[in-house]
Amino acid sequence: MMELSNIAIGDGLPTDANKLNDLNNRATPVGDDPPTSNPAAPHVERSKPQLLYAINENPEWYLSIFLAFQHYLTMIGAIVSIPFILTPALCMSDEDPNRGIIISTMIFVTGIVTYFQATWGVRLPIVQGGTISFLVPTLAILALPQWKCPPQEELDAMEDGAREELWQIRMRELSGAIAVSASVQVILGYTGLVGKILKYVTPLTIVPTVSLVGLTLFEHAADTASKHWGIAVGTTGMLTLFSQIMCDVSIPVIAYRKGHGLEVRRFQLFRLFPVLLTIMIMWGLCGILTATDVFPPSHPSRTDVRLNVLTSAKWFYVPYPGQFGWPSVTLSGVLGMLAGVLACTVESLSYYPTVSQMSGAQSPPLHAINRGIGTEGLGTVLAGLWGAGNGTNTFGENVGAIGVTKIGSRRVIQWAAFIMVLQGVIGKFGAIFILIPDSVVGGIFCVMFGMIIAFGLSTLQYVDLRSARNLYILGLSIFFPMVLCPWMQQNPGAINTGNETVDSTLSVLLGTTILVGGLLGCFLDNIIPGTAAERGLTEWANEMPLGDDNINDGTATDYDFPYGMDAIRRWKWTYYVPFLPTYKLKKEN
Repeated sequence: MMELSNIAIGDGLPTDANKLNDLNNRATPVGDDPPTSNPAAPHVERSKPQLLYAINENPEWYLSIFLAFQHYLTMIGAIVSIPFILTPALCMSDEDPNRGIIISTMIFVTGIVTYFQATWGVRLPIVQGGTISFLVPTLAILALPQWKCPPQEELDAMEDGAREELWQIRMRELSGAIAVSASVQVILGYTGLVGKILKYVTPLTIVPTVSLVGLTLFEHAADTASKHWGIAVGTTGMLTLFSQIMCDVSIPVIAYRKGHGLEVRRFQLFRLFPVLLTIMIMWGLCGILTATDVFPPSHPSRTDVRLNVLTSAKWFYVPYPGQFGWPSVTLSGVLGMLAGVLACTVESLSYYPTVSQMSGAQSPPLHAINRGIGTEGLGTVLAGLWGAGNGTNTFGENVGAIGVTKIGSRRVIQWAAFIMVLQGVIGKFGAIFILIPDSVVGGIFCVMFGMIIAFGLSTLQYVDLRSARNLYILGLSIFFPMVLCPWMQQNPGAINTGNETVDSTLSVLLGTTILVGGLLGCFLDNIIPGTAAERGLTEWANEMPLGDDNINDGTATDYDFPYGMDAIRRWKWTYYVPFLPTYKLKKEN
């Protein structure tokens, strides 16, 4: 990598001149050049990501906080939307103050797991958060006859204590199903079993799995954006303007430097904070339109439409395990929730190589992948025990945020985790940002979900798109889930085997697009004949280790633990532990 001279863009803020003013000259490694069967073939260098901060580069603490806050704002809308969908299915009333506790619990656990994942887990700059993949089986479980809510008239006639027990017993059922099913993910990761199946997770498995995340969420983005299309389109346009068109525009700022006094420096505001700027400007515009009554009362784009959430939120509350009662476990609940666990596992396996490229990290070795999946499962177990009503998974919105902002620093995600934990304890803090209008969030989603689709499709660079075989697999694995899964969700009684547990499990499995698409792509790519080069395995092997073929040569230091590596390298037994950085490390002669 070329040497870059340091300058300062703010008071005490060291950065790289070429990072901010000549990013096109930066060469961040994506992986080794693919092997070729013709030694005389000309060398073609793959285009590489242009980053302001790569995975191990740490902005100053105050800049990191702002960048972390940007990640927080990116994920808060999506995380909060899950409890708002979940709580009515739990038979909770809209005025129940426990809604705020569930939101705080989910964000609190998310912060803890995010920090542990980025620091000791897979060590990539990823945010762990609630996921739609768990919401689908959750709603399927709560739709079972024994968990359906009573008629509204009966609910209104209940006393507060009976109404509280009504939703808490359902939360305990979900908590047990989430915690027990996630133990499968813990076992897959920490025992190294997930590494055994990596050789079957090919580019044509990754493409439908990641792409269908964005394609499946288009209705959610449309619903939020349709609250006011003018605000939503303006948000999308402004984010495009800041992140793509004005990204190289610097603004002058006055800064003080010790020994030199005041001086004018150039600061690339639009490249560093496109999402944060967009949200603040459009939120402010909605505030003006609210104050002038351009938006009528109760309009979803008003900034005061959710003031009751702010007023009912507690100032200080520390979530704790079993706060709604200790979880209960039933076979139907565990088997149904297992679909969400499997979908999240495939989805995260798809994100790891993508995020490593986006953040300028080395290709993820087998031990990091094992540790990442195991840590994600452990986080979901904790989320179940805490009563979050959802699991944890690699957050797609923040993967998209890295692509938009070009900030791949691990330190920024660690600060974001701290903000999430703080918000989970100080309820009023998080409630303020729940006031962001839906139309603004919808405009952000249009960009973020689109980025997820694009990153999924970018994996096609490894496969031969002139192959009729590959085109058949690609088309079927993307289109068929978009036909089958919505129909299954709209017709929950379509499967009737006479066994409710089997019926609900199959309905959940066949109603999850990313699971159906990923498994279909994986199955077809592994049974339909094709050469390794045609399937993209030759080049893909440089990006993602393939099962036991991966040899840990000790060069992927981005995934080493922050402390204790000297001791781990001295202990030879650690070479056989699947989740330690020395796993399968080559012995020196």
